[in-house]
Amino acid sequence: MSLDLDARQRAMLAEMGVKVWQPEPALEPVPDAGPPPAVAPLARTPAGPPARGEGPPVSVAVASPFPAPRNAPELIAKNDHLTLERSQKAPKTGVSTGPAGVDAMDWAALQAAVAGCQACALGQGRQNTVFGTGDRNADWMVVGEAPGEQEDRQGEPFVGPSGQLLDNMLKAIGLSRHAGAPAQREAAAQAAPVPEGLRGVYIANVVKCRPPGNRNPQPDEVAQCDPFLARQVALVRPIIILAMGRFAVQSLLGTTEPLGKLRGRVHRYQGVPVVVTYHPAYLLRNLPEKAKAWADLCLALEVMQQDGVGG
Repeated sequence: MSLDLDARQRAMLAEMGVKVWQPEPALEPVPDAGPPPAVAPLARTPAGPPARGEGPPVSVAVASPFPAPRNAPELIAKNDHLTLERSQKAPKTGVSTGPAGVDAMDWAALQAAVAGCQACALGQGRQNTVFGTGDRNADWMVVGEAPGEQEDRQGEPFVGPSGQLLDNMLKAIGLSRHAGAPAQREAAAQAAPVPEGLRGVYIANVVKCRPPGNRNPQPDEVAQCDPFLARQVALVRPIIILAMGRFAVQSLLGTTEPLGKLRGRVHRYQGVPVVVTYHPAYLLRNLPEKAKAWADLCLALEVMQQDGVGG
């Protein structure tokens, strides 16, 4: 596929802080000055993130609305069985902890269980539980860390400036939290109109209640919420999971390895491919890292497109 980016897609990438390469206009020869001197063709700036410490992000050469890092095929080749058919989505496996029968709950029962949960101290200080939002039949699932102050107030993940950046990132690859199931769009009174052609995504957090002062949740708090997230994944049955932020990544993958070392590889959770990237709040504080986040999105798209799904 080789398509030029339209104005909307260029604007979305600009919102993410990712520059898009454009060809220089052809130089016209000066009248009566003879033929112009031979000029070597302009080289495209290599796609991908800059090395740490090298200043602002480099321009990213984009040949289509869904570009991929140059080494994406090699990265994917190192991970076997990445081409998943619809019937091979996340298995509906049970969980060993949490409320009785959580592994058999439907959406309504699961949301009620989260809303009434008092299994850890986080339940005492919350305003709202933050269950999740988006298309419950989506191929894509985004998993964040824990609610912050605005999420606790509104009861929805990724709101405020970090939520706006996430929405721009998702739109740049053809996704929207408001696309998909009509009933859910109608229920979201504040949902903005969804541009035509965008596909749905489901968004959830590892932890459903805000930790005091936005601190990292404690291991026992994560353990209480693990069954809820596992059941959400089993119900959505996504084809790919995008894990955002060090804490979410380490919790999903059960590792203490730094996020930087986990990037660029395809991992698995409940049998579903997982691509890891930075949290939008981190990107707002570290603008040069946005180019790396774009490369992570490109890798996720490449995984999705291995069998023509989602492209």
